[in-house]
Amino acid sequence: MPEVLAYATDDKSCQFHKTTITRREPGPTEVFFEVKYAGICHSDIHTAREEWGPAHFPLVPGHELAGIVTMVGSEVTKHKVGDKVGVGCFVDSCGECEMCQAGRENFCTSREKPTVWTYGSMGRDGKYTDGGYSQGITVEQDYVCRIPDEIPFEKAAPLLCAGITTYSPLKRWGAGPGKKVAVVGMGGLGHMGVQIAAAMGAEVSVISQTMSKEADGKKFGATNYYAMSEDGILKKLRGSFDLILSTISAESDLDALLGTLRVDGVLVDVGLPEHPSTFRFGSLIGGNKAMAGSNIGGIAETQEMLDFCAEHGIAPQVEIISGEEITEAYDKVVGSKVRYRYVIDTSTF
Repeated sequence: MPEVLAYATDDKSCQFHKTTITRREPGPTEVFFEVKYAGICHSDIHTAREEWGPAHFPLVPGHELAGIVTMVGSEVTKHKVGDKVGVGCFVDSCGECEMCQAGRENFCTSREKPTVWTYGSMGRDGKYTDGGYSQGITVEQDYVCRIPDEIPFEKAAPLLCAGITTYSPLKRWGAGPGKKVAVVGMGGLGHMGVQIAAAMGAEVSVISQTMSKEADGKKFGATNYYAMSEDGILKKLRGSFDLILSTISAESDLDALLGTLRVDGVLVDVGLPEHPSTFRFGSLIGGNKAMAGSNIGGIAETQEMLDFCAEHGIAPQVEIISGEEITEAYDKVVGSKVRYRYVIDTSTF
C-alpha cells in the first residue's frame, strides 16, 4: 500500500507536524493520484479547532486537492495515468439513493453507506479518512473531477470547495444579466463569488467590513464596493439587490442585510458561523423574501463549475506555502491576512 508524507495535528491546538500515512491500493474502480497542491479552507480550521464539535485525531485536513493520476484500477474508465484531477469535500457515497442518482451525492441519504467526507469521516475500508495535506490519495473514480488545462494548476485546488460553494447557489438562484448580486465578505469564498457572478452576467457589489480590498473587488468584477463599517450603509442600500451571497463565518445583522433585498429577493448563506444567528420573520414577509443555505455541490455540478471557470478565465488568487507554514497559516486565515487562499505545495513536505 502506498505510504505518503502528510501534515497532521494531534489536537485542537493545531500544531501541525510532518508524518507518514498509508493509503490503500487502488481497487478495480479506484484511482491513486499524487496530490500536488492542497488549499486551506476555513472549514479545515473550524474542524481542527473543534469549533463545530469533536474531531478525530490525529487529523490530516484538506478538501481542496489537485494532483496527477499515477495508478488506476483495472476497471477504471474515467481517468488515466497522467491526468490532472481534483477532489473536493467528499470521496464516496452509496451511489444508489435518490440524492446520489440525482447527482447530489453530498446529500446521500443512505444509513449504511452515507457520504464519506474527505477527512475525519469513516471510509469504506473502516478507517477514518485523511485529507489533502498529503502527497497522495486513493479515491473511487466517480468522485474525482477533471481539471481543465486552461486553469493554472497551482490555482486549481480551491475551486474544488470555494469554487463550487459559490457557483452552486449563484446558478440556482439565477445570477445573470439584469440581476443585482451582492457578495458579503471578500475572503476565500467571496472573491470567487464575485468572479463567478460577474462572469454569469450579473451586476455585482461587494459588502465588506472595510474598504481595504476595494481595488481587488473591482478587479474581480465588482461594479460597486461598500463597507459595513460605514455608519448607515445597509440602510442606504435598502431595496438594492436581487440576490445576496453571504460568505462570512462571523455573526451578522441578518435583518439589515435582508432589508437590502428587493421584493422577491433571496439571501443565501454559505459561511456557516460557529454560533446561532437570529432574524425577524417580518424581514422576510414584508417583501416576499427568502433566506436559504447552500452546501457545496454534487460531482457533476463541480465538473460543470470547473469547465465554466476554464471557459471564463476564472481562478482563485492564491499564496503558495510550504508544509511547515500550515500552523502559522491557520492564524493568518482567521485574522484575514491572506489574499485570498493559501495553497500548500506538497513538494515541500
